[in-house]
Amino acid sequence: MEIVFFDIFLFLQGFLIRMCSMKIISYNVNGIRAAVSKGFVQWLEEEAPDVICIQETKAQSEQIPVFEFNALGYECYSFSAVKKGYSGVAIITKQKPDNVVYGMGIEAYDNEGRFIRADFGDLSIVSVYHPSGTSGDERQNFKMKWLDDFHNYVNELRKERANLILCGDYNICHRAIDIHDPIRNANNSGFLPEEREWMENFINSGWIDSFRFINPEKKDAYSWWSYRFNARANNKGWRIDYCMVSDNIQTKIKGAEILNDVVHSDHCPISLLIER
Repeated sequence: MEIVFFDIFLFLQGFLIRMCSMKIISYNVNGIRAAVSKGFVQWLEEEAPDVICIQETKAQSEQIPVFEFNALGYECYSFSAVKKGYSGVAIITKQKPDNVVYGMGIEAYDNEGRFIRADFGDLSIVSVYHPSGTSGDERQNFKMKWLDDFHNYVNELRKERANLILCGDYNICHRAIDIHDPIRNANNSGFLPEEREWMENFINSGWIDSFRFINPEKKDAYSWWSYRFNARANNKGWRIDYCMVSDNIQTKIKGAEILNDVVHSDHCPISLLIER
């Protein structure tokens, strides 16, 4: 009998946490139209997050199937790259934001559609898509400059919007535990020493990696897999997607997961439960 009551207590405790929390999901969909064709809308209806931050929409605003999201009770705000079929971010939300900011005000980055922010009362949620450097030195240099400029931008933003959640594809694995083969990947973009150093400095400047906050030692937990070599089936992955939370609201973090059974993309969604 005691076991039954304890199970009921745990169920009610979990239910109350969910009821009193905002569920935020971050998801690099690798093309919103392709994801929709693979069942993204049906999954969204079942998962029912309060807010979902999307990266790599690969669509202009008029190409995003907003009406399908509206039918589920969501509003969609998107920021596209100038180049068609490239990059792009969006925030899909049940609650209408008080304010939406498109871009960081830096032309080189805003032309690539990498940053969008929505304000809900005193809480701000960002969907961000960090550049990849895998195509060569030029883009790797662009990535490193972006990382410094992004860091400076969000630290300045905290002065006016103290409660910040930065969701997105960071294109960096922080530590060896976050990548399936740290030795062989040590010289690959996404796990370079200078990228990992940037991530360490970023976190130490007042940001919480919510997944590691909840799951500090969890291994084999990845959010991206190459389409090659049957990588996903063999779980040869990288954890490059994060919900970063400003450290002043660390105590509001109630849960964080990687939803690796969801397959619309080469990434999978990650989730954050934050106390309202």
